[in-house]
Amino acid sequence: MKTKEILIELLELLETYESENSGLGNPLNTTDFIEYLNSHQNPQKLKVDELSGGIEDWRSEEMTENMPVTDISILVVLLFRYAKGYIKKALKASQIKTADEFSFLITLLTYESMTKMELINMQIMEKTSGNEIINRLIKFDFIEQTKDQTDKRSVRIKITPKGRYEILSVLPQMQLVSKIVVGNLKEKEKNTLAFILRKLDHYHNDIFQNNKDCDLSEILPPTP
Repeated sequence: MKTKEILIELLELLETYESENSGLGNPLNTTDFIEYLNSHQNPQKLKVDELSGGIEDWRSEEMTENMPVTDISILVVLLFRYAKGYIKKALKASQIKTADEFSFLITLLTYESMTKMELINMQIMEKTSGNEIINRLIKFDFIEQTKDQTDKRSVRIKITPKGRYEILSVLPQMQLVSKIVVGNLKEKEKNTLAFILRKLDHYHNDIFQNNKDCDLSEILPPTP
C-alpha cells in the first residue's frame, strides 16, 4: 500500500472515529484515536467450543453469524469469574469479604459522603442488594450513616477511620489482582482493551440509569 493510500485510509478512519465518539462527552484526542485504530484491527476469531463440547450441529445459521458477539458475552463472564477468584484470595485475611464490599469502600474513600442511592447507582446495583452490602459494612463499623441536612428523607453515608484503615491495608493485594487480570497483554493491548471497555461502560451505564426497565428488544443497539 502506498503512502498516499495509507493517509487516505487514516483520514477515513479518523472521520469514523469522530462520528462514533463525538457524543460521548469526552474530548477527542490522539491517544484515544490510536487505541481506536488498534481496536479495529481484525482479531483472530475467538471460539468457545470447549463450553459446547465442540459439536456445532445445534447452531442455526443466524447463531453462527453472531458467534463473535456470543463469544464476547461468554468471555466477559468468564473473565469476571477469574477476577472474582483472585479477589477472594486477596481478601482472605481481611474483614472485607467480597468484591462488592471492596468496591463500595474504595468509592467512599474518594468522597466526603454520599447518599445511599448515589453509592448504589454508582456501583450499578439494585437497591435491595446495595442496601444489604451497606448494612453489612455498617455492622462492621466500616461506614456510618447520618441524616441528610438538605433532604431529610435521604441518608448520607461515609467511610469510618476503621473502614479507611481496612481498605488501605488490602490495596497492595488488590493491585496484584489488577496486574494478574490483565495477564499476558502487551501495553498496546491493555490500552486498546481499556478504550473498548470505557466505550461499553458509557453505553451500558446510560441504559442502567435511564432504560433499565425496558425490554431487551427495546434496548438492542441498532445494527452498525
